[in-house]
Amino acid sequence: MIERSSSILAGGGILLPIQKASAPLRRQVVEELRQSIVAGRLQSGARLIERELVAMMGVSRTVIRETLRQLESEGLIAMIPNKGPIVRELTLAEAKDLYSIRAVLEGLAARLFVENAADAQVDRLEQALNLIAKAYRSEDPDRILETKNSFYDAFFEGAGSETLSSMIGTLHGRIWRWRALGLSHPQRSLARSQESVRNLRAMIAAIRKRNPGLAEKIIRGEVTQAAAEVTRLLAGASSAGTGKK
Repeated sequence: MIERSSSILAGGGILLPIQKASAPLRRQVVEELRQSIVAGRLQSGARLIERELVAMMGVSRTVIRETLRQLESEGLIAMIPNKGPIVRELTLAEAKDLYSIRAVLEGLAARLFVENAADAQVDRLEQALNLIAKAYRSEDPDRILETKNSFYDAFFEGAGSETLSSMIGTLHGRIWRWRALGLSHPQRSLARSQESVRNLRAMIAAIRKRNPGLAEKIIRGEVTQAAAEVTRLLAGASSAGTGKK
């Protein structure tokens, strides 16, 4: 693991104070820290010092400790002996592992969607995809991530399995960082965005035809292509860091 500055405050303004809202306080803190990690505002190797998080976010030490445990369970941070919590590094091995599992689970979700979803849920899925296409044209990474999350919410809801949704939700919590990397990386492929939309449109067409085998095949292929793109970007960053060409 790479140890960054001993203070997360060093960069200034990384985290915002939590405003009182109707949502539970811990959920707000978890979401703020999670998004800061996913978006790269808290970089790999950054130490998360409890007292600084308390001061920055204006919440209790108990809330911060519960939040850190939650993020550790999601695989976003790691507890290091004698150092405490740090933002986990992104590794090729973990990316390949997670995307392989994702392909299988989303393939099953596609099958269940065909079997369980009403026509209105298929319409909602298509509408969510149209928003992704618009977001890609805006080239706003935050907007793209937001619309993708909405698409997958509709996808997993239509599958009709709470157990599967829970499993995939945990997996996606860890994959968000790779998704954000792919959207913000200077070497990202613009053609990949168009390819993704085409693949998802093809999956929806298969769903409308009530063809579970084809829907599963298409989404598994889409995940495989997404994994290849992330692997390319991570491998390039690793080569740059070691001076390899």
